[in-house]
Amino acid sequence: MKRVVVTGIGMLNSLGLDKESSFKKIIDGECGIKNITCFDTQKHSVKIAGEIIGFDPKTVMNPRDVKKADRFIQLGIKAGKEAMEDANISEFDGDKFGISSGSGIGGLGSIEKNSILNLNRGPRRISPFFIPSALVNMLGGFISIDHGLKGPNLSSVTACAAGTHAISEAYKTIVLGGADKMLVVGAEAAICEVGIGGFASMKALSTRNDEPSKSSRPFDKDRSGFVMGEGAGALVLEVYEDAVARGAKIYGEIIGFGESGDANHITSPVVEGPLRAMKSALEMAKRNTGEDLTIDYVNAHGTSTPANDKNETEALKRLLDDNCPPMSSIKGQIGHCLGAAGAIEAVVCLMAMRDGVIPPTINYENQDENCDLDYVPNEARKKDLNVVMSNSFGFGGTNGVLIFKKV
Repeated sequence: MKRVVVTGIGMLNSLGLDKESSFKKIIDGECGIKNITCFDTQKHSVKIAGEIIGFDPKTVMNPRDVKKADRFIQLGIKAGKEAMEDANISEFDGDKFGISSGSGIGGLGSIEKNSILNLNRGPRRISPFFIPSALVNMLGGFISIDHGLKGPNLSSVTACAAGTHAISEAYKTIVLGGADKMLVVGAEAAICEVGIGGFASMKALSTRNDEPSKSSRPFDKDRSGFVMGEGAGALVLEVYEDAVARGAKIYGEIIGFGESGDANHITSPVVEGPLRAMKSALEMAKRNTGEDLTIDYVNAHGTSTPANDKNETEALKRLLDDNCPPMSSIKGQIGHCLGAAGAIEAVVCLMAMRDGVIPPTINYENQDENCDLDYVPNEARKKDLNVVMSNSFGFGGTNGVLIFKKV
């Protein structure tokens, strides 16, 4: 079995436009959730989000091409460039270097904009760039062209598990010999009127508009829903021996992944689906390493919704009995980035292993009797991390789990 490692990472979110600045603020417990500025929220019940401020797509794209790409693609291009630069691969065989992208919704902003144009001004006013800019797989399309990646060009569209599934798809591709290297990019930019309005109509979002920084509160008794975020995460995956041969820095090795379906309800999660995914990931990790592994930290899906946080807690307790490690969620800091969340959180896991620190779960003030684990409340914690797990669960009952190990 080929060993697959991560040699480059990149991310941006509402706390920063690069991996180092945003990670530092996550560790410091800062919050990027504020009042929405990209549209008028007067008629909306939800007025807050983890919106990225100050990003200029012209810094990563030819200005003439900006209009051809939806914002989620622009964010993904930025994260992908950072990861490729970080990996520092001077030469590669483009035929054996692929891309695996992921997004939950894709170009929702472009869909909204062009639907309004069609309604108000007729179909002739629809942009010729509309369809290419809205398609989820165009995230990988744009980025593969930028970097000359001619290997497999894959795309995962599995709601809030998309970023995690994009990583596992890239892992499978390398293990099966379809590529030697894969760039993974998960991106989302759904903070628009129809995005916020749609989730609000489901009663999925927090309406704590008067205290944006306290609105997302994973595992806290007073949590009332998630807060929309936007951003992108990127990882360069390659065969371990190749990375060692070129003297690459290695952030960690992917030693296990798990995938499952709830087969229960399109939007209401259950315990058994996430449990099966976590169990599968742990069993694979033990097979791949030949070790009876101890999980040092779990980066939770931790959405700040009543059902998810309770179910995820119960699933971990069933998996590990009395040996549950610290578990935290960064969605209090940056919001829920939907299909980008898994990629961003994978990057955070790798940086946490690198620095020996666990990100805090901010806004944890009142314990819920159904959420009784160690959630690393409010302050980061120094800890040597050798094995970490990252969870992602999505609408439709789709679940993805990754396990990374320090090399």
